[in-house]
Amino acid sequence: MKDKEKLEKLLKHWIEHNEEHAAEFREWAAKAREMGKTAVGDEIEKAANQLDKANEMLGKASEKMGGS
Repeated sequence: MKDKEKLEKLLKHWIEHNEEHAAEFREWAAKAREMGKTAVGDEIEKAANQLDKANEMLGKASEKMGGS
């Protein structure tokens, strides 16, 4: 596999992986809030939001590579 093909596959994989983590973070943020740990939930939610931002950048990188 050429490096270009590998990078295109990695970008797609990283985006999907981050989406899975962000969903899990949000699930646990809700659980933390249910435990009365609102500040903890808020920080976990912020981490999920950062993954969303990372995915925006990875998506742009994918587009520039010619990917979807």
